[in-house]
Amino acid sequence: MRIEMAGFLKQVGPKLAIGGIVALTGLVVFASIDRPALEGHASSETAAAPAATPSPPSVPAPAPAKPIERRSDQGMAVDPGALRVKRVLKIDGPFRHGDYAWDEQGSPATGPVIITVDLRAQTLSVFRAGYEIGAAVILYGATDKPSPKGAFPIMAKQADYFSRTYDNAPMPFAQRLTSDGVFIHGSDVQWGRGTHGCIGVPVAFAKKLFGVTKVGDMVVITDGKMLDVSQAQVSG
Repeated sequence: MRIEMAGFLKQVGPKLAIGGIVALTGLVVFASIDRPALEGHASSETAAAPAATPSPPSVPAPAPAKPIERRSDQGMAVDPGALRVKRVLKIDGPFRHGDYAWDEQGSPATGPVIITVDLRAQTLSVFRAGYEIGAAVILYGATDKPSPKGAFPIMAKQADYFSRTYDNAPMPFAQRLTSDGVFIHGSDVQWGRGTHGCIGVPVAFAKKLFGVTKVGDMVVITDGKMLDVSQAQVSG
């Protein structure tokens, strides 16, 4: 079976599905100003300068709360209107196993990151501040070990990871989604292959994806539900 999505992806790229509450963490910005005390010079003709008032100790920002651990059967619900897509990548021609696209030009340098995975279309997209910056064809779980559906925050990241369950198999640029071992990671993405529930993407794409995400970013996995891209622009 080949993935032939030229008609759909030629204009708007792979559009992945969502359906539930996507929590977007706000940025907390703080600043601490510590002004150096002016040195007073005392002499026989002038009074000594008053002692400088010590600056109050700076208070460190609170560490972000760690996401709640979830099993594969504990995916969060997703509100279909929670993600506003502002721009999608233009992908010409069929999108086949091993293919990916990445283009951050014209997108915000910062902003909330969300990853969407459509198991039926066998594609993954990554959005930053509503702009699609990457898309890839994926491998996903076989029938005896299917990939979960729902929304899962990234729980942990490790660039050089090996499976503890499956014969120390390499899982480069691994990003763990569930407490029972579902990851997004680099794979040799070829037609006819599958995973034990993980989402496999080309290794070069996995490295780029690893570089733009952080723990707590949301991954939304669906089976055929499409994003509303009716108001989205298409990248040039």
